[in-house]
Amino acid sequence: MTKQINRKLILEKLIDALKPLDYVYALWEGGAAAFNRVDDWSDIDLQVNVEDDKVEVVFELVEEVLQQLSPIQRKLEMPQPAWHGHYQTFYKLEDTSEFLVIDFVVMKHSNPNKFLEKEIHGNAIFHFQKIDMTPFMKLDHEQFKQKLDQRLIELNQRFQMFQFLVPKEFYRNNYIEALEFYYRMSLDPLVELLRIKYKPYHYNFRTRYVYYDLPEEIVEKLEDLYFIPNKKEILDKHQEVIDWFNQLMQEDF
Repeated sequence: MTKQINRKLILEKLIDALKPLDYVYALWEGGAAAFNRVDDWSDIDLQVNVEDDKVEVVFELVEEVLQQLSPIQRKLEMPQPAWHGHYQTFYKLEDTSEFLVIDFVVMKHSNPNKFLEKEIHGNAIFHFQKIDMTPFMKLDHEQFKQKLDQRLIELNQRFQMFQFLVPKEFYRNNYIEALEFYYRMSLDPLVELLRIKYKPYHYNFRTRYVYYDLPEEIVEKLEDLYFIPNKKEILDKHQEVIDWFNQLMQEDF
């Protein structure tokens, strides 16, 4: 069966349903759309700003709209509120591409954190805004710099403390544990340090968007460190990570 439900239709139906409601103030897309990178594999990242007591009502309405388009094949409701302080549910419709998952986030109007700072979240694609959302788009650059300066100190301290874990497990022949420590305690902080240098506003994105945020030659070097052909090379790669991290810490940020 050919999949008939596409991105455009889903958005149109949700906009038609939400825009007339006086307790819904704005609807916008983030994710790939906000960075102008929508392709055949992109999901739909939607955020909506609603009156505080209407969160549940909005989710119920959204599900009704989606059900009218196609049966909901899968639904994942995050612990509410989720880690970011908002209410988030994922939907996968039967009659869509397997990649066209709908990531729907409902934000209480009183919550000042709307994920709209363009330096971090890109240029939000507003489908409607009945109130001025500009105040939510401003980033305190000085405060952000102070946070990064402190983060550099913490990152270096943590990195220097825990590099013994990789060889410890390697010499015990616990290669899976050694590899896990290599990724978590060595490569993760290296990637964060590289982000602070080249894309500071995405410093905590881990490997997300790494192919877009970092220079091509840096990504190629990282690929070589991530893809270890056999367990015997773990220590050699680990030493490369240590050398690179320490070199970076000597540079200006």
